[in-house]
Amino acid sequence: MLNNATMAMRDALLENVFKGMHNDNDIFFLTADFGSPVLDKIRSDFPDRFVNVGIAEQNLINVSAGLALEGYKVFAYAIAPFITMRCYEQIRVNLALLSKVRNINVNLIGVGAGYSYVVSGPTHQCYEDITIMRALPEFQILSPADHVTAGLMFDRCINSVGPKYLRFDAQLLGTIYEDRRPDFEMGFEVLSSGTDCYIVATGYMVHTAIKVAMMLRGDGVSVGVIDLFDLVNFNEKQLSKVLSMVGKIISLEEGFSGRGGIDSLLFNLISKRQIKTNFLNLGVEGGYSFDLGTRESLHEKVGIGPNIAHSKILNFLKTV
Repeated sequence: MLNNATMAMRDALLENVFKGMHNDNDIFFLTADFGSPVLDKIRSDFPDRFVNVGIAEQNLINVSAGLALEGYKVFAYAIAPFITMRCYEQIRVNLALLSKVRNINVNLIGVGAGYSYVVSGPTHQCYEDITIMRALPEFQILSPADHVTAGLMFDRCINSVGPKYLRFDAQLLGTIYEDRRPDFEMGFEVLSSGTDCYIVATGYMVHTAIKVAMMLRGDGVSVGVIDLFDLVNFNEKQLSKVLSMVGKIISLEEGFSGRGGIDSLLFNLISKRQIKTNFLNLGVEGGYSFDLGTRESLHEKVGIGPNIAHSKILNFLKTV
């Protein structure tokens, strides 16, 4: 069920971090000059386990690695494009490589995935994070579609050793998991089943997928929707089993099409598991854009809005 949001993703997680810090003295929080009301409580109640490193994301990663080596469970918080691309070498060397030889627990919280900061333009938008973070061995990538899933990711962050990247939307999104919990052992959730095709999406685009599926059902298409929220440790066998039940699969992502994102993940899965299917990858078309508008209008321009996606999928279903 899709309902109105009650909390931002970041606040759902940070509330659990705040509660956890009362019981676990090993939790440490870092921010790169980025705040929230919940973060104010963390800074106030735990000044000895909170550091604002300033607008210095490279140092944010360095300090996080050092604290993790001392045994802390570290949360590092910044805007999504800055906590990934601005400090990519530090992430590669000090987290990905280091985690191969030492047990460290660092959780990077990137807020503003995709077009979240819609009025700030491409410098603050983030179309590339899935691609570049997937390129790093040892990294987990978690991509929730609502605040419920985001909040529940706290347990994974605390109990799973290794570096992780949590890609959060900056906008308030509808609640998908009001009546059930996402299956973290599977790493994905079948939100609705279909016999003609499945749309696989992550993050914000799960909401678009739900809208598109409703439109397609009006055309007589039996379409299912899958929320893939764990982009590394999802159960390949079970996801393959679901996708093998239909002859057509569509990926829908708020990232550049054909550049290593969700479509690449599914291409690899289809090849590895020898799934007999036709595949359509829908992602951002073209390059960077400085156009202004609503998130929905921008999505329509770059090929991933509900209307244009509906049209493309209908054409795909008719021609294969």
